[in-house]
Amino acid sequence: MHSSNDSDLSDPANHASVVLVGQPNVGKTTIFNRLCGLRAHTANIAGSTIDARIGQGHGLRVTDLPGAWAIDLDTPEAILVRTALAGDVATVTFDAVVVVVDAASPRRGLHLALEVLSQSGGDGKPLPCVIALNMIDQARRKGIDVDPKRLSQWLGCNVVLTSARRGEGISELAQAARTARPSTTDPPAQDDREALNAWIDGVIRDSAPRSLVHQQDKLAERMDRAFTHPLLGVVLFAIVMAGLFWTIFAFASVPMEFIEFIFGHIGTFVSGLLPEGALRDLIVDGVVGGLAGTVVFLPQILLLFFLIALLEDTGYLARAAFVMDRMLRRFGLPGQAFVPMLSAHACAIPAIMSARLVPDRRDRLATILVAPFLSCAARLPVYVLLIGVLFADEPVLAGIVFAGCYAIGIVAALGSSFIVRRTLLKGPSRPMVIELPPYQWPSVRGALLTCWDRGLLFVRKAGTVILAMVIVLWWLSAYPKPPVDQRVATTSDALVDVAEPSALSYSFAGQIGRAVQPVFAPMDWDWQLTVGVMTSFAAREVFVSTMAVLVAGHDDTDDPEVLNAIATAQRDDGRAMLTSPAAASLLVFFVLAMQCLPTLAVTAREAGGWKWAALQFTWMSTVAWIAAWITYMIVVAGMTA
Repeated sequence: MHSSNDSDLSDPANHASVVLVGQPNVGKTTIFNRLCGLRAHTANIAGSTIDARIGQGHGLRVTDLPGAWAIDLDTPEAILVRTALAGDVATVTFDAVVVVVDAASPRRGLHLALEVLSQSGGDGKPLPCVIALNMIDQARRKGIDVDPKRLSQWLGCNVVLTSARRGEGISELAQAARTARPSTTDPPAQDDREALNAWIDGVIRDSAPRSLVHQQDKLAERMDRAFTHPLLGVVLFAIVMAGLFWTIFAFASVPMEFIEFIFGHIGTFVSGLLPEGALRDLIVDGVVGGLAGTVVFLPQILLLFFLIALLEDTGYLARAAFVMDRMLRRFGLPGQAFVPMLSAHACAIPAIMSARLVPDRRDRLATILVAPFLSCAARLPVYVLLIGVLFADEPVLAGIVFAGCYAIGIVAALGSSFIVRRTLLKGPSRPMVIELPPYQWPSVRGALLTCWDRGLLFVRKAGTVILAMVIVLWWLSAYPKPPVDQRVATTSDALVDVAEPSALSYSFAGQIGRAVQPVFAPMDWDWQLTVGVMTSFAAREVFVSTMAVLVAGHDDTDDPEVLNAIATAQRDDGRAMLTSPAAASLLVFFVLAMQCLPTLAVTAREAGGWKWAALQFTWMSTVAWIAAWITYMIVVAGMTA
């Protein structure tokens, strides 16, 4: 696969091109990381919705194709691997194929290897191949003694023993890939399953004899019984995920605050360099502020993918998916969706990006579409404000309602998935067939490389779109400026510039808010609340600062007096702005609505088009409006009863 971003990667004069093929959980991507390190990037394979990693190292240009259990299956990954090996994917070119097989469980991997060895390339000739028998350290601990020369004689191509986690055999594998040759073996035909299995059994007996099973195999069996138990497995899963969730909240907050601090000083520095005017406002508030709003998500994204990579490397993630599959399958979601749905409680952006863990495209799209229903950290300031208005002197009831907000989001996500998988994404779910990988210590190096790759992908792809959106929204909130005659007198009768509330209400955003207000009139929201809802499309937490500007003239939301001013603000007709019915309906609206343009941008990127982002926005907004109206009517009925 050629890339315009890395021209040296596509230079055939300098690098032999190879593709990595293998089943899930055989360490294929770890081999890729060992071969390429940081000299890699992720790119979409043209004509598909699947990404592949591309890099260079050890004199090779490497494309890591997605994991597939077999290449004759009717799955997106298998179809892509099959067509790529046949030379029918123009962007995937190679001189040799490296087939990665788990040395500790070679039987299933040899089935895939024989499929690849029997394939013909675009020129009709057999494919030059080399077999990487990976995780050889795990095989040795299980008492499996592999003879690579004997196995090479059976398969008719070079066999290299590797342990990608330790770096063992990587240089030898690179050398073998550069000198790979077509296989000379002649096994039984693929459709003669009985004869083929007997042949593979003979290969394993001759080249990989097994001694007595070591004691840690028994320990692994006991751990599996616990981790996959219908009840205990769920409890252990809850503990592990709570730890993951807490870690993201606890450790990401510090770098996020540091990023905000740095960009705050950058904005102050740039303000001092430029004269007052539209250009300074654009750069400071639009560009610098927009970058801050984009990059601030990066710590959560990096930490999430780092922890997921560690869990996957240990072997636990596959077991957790197996446990959760029983429950989530009832709502049209697979077990792999539990990580995105859990991490969405921190932020929907890394949650949607981690939906790549879901192998089936329909399941993956359903996960992406419903993940933003789950209450993220950005909603918390809105929850605190509105629940404080509704239950100022009732802390117990306030706590119950606060927890209820999370419950509403979960119910909405599962219910929406149930609907979308039986309508728009109708079709059979792929059965969850999973081979539990061996337990092992995780590779910190591999996890860090995953963080680096996903972080770059976010900044390059989603970040540019998010920044553009934020700048547009800033412009709508800043222009047009109010005319000079709209000035107010201070107590000293000196004329000063109009306060920010008037400026915001005069802007395009304010005008849009007034124009859109009839849409929310059934919930008794005035134009001020509507402006807050409209500006919060940049990010949900912007609602509180917008209301502070409208009511108090500045956005210092840490000042208790400002929050009190919002809670007691009046409308143009003198009535309270946040009546109990209005506040309750607004709370439910923010629980369910898609109030986050950055999330929409990432949805468009990960789902494969803006039509999915538009569907997500329309569905969530509709559900939020209906639920808010029902809430308003219930509260009004309760007050008049």
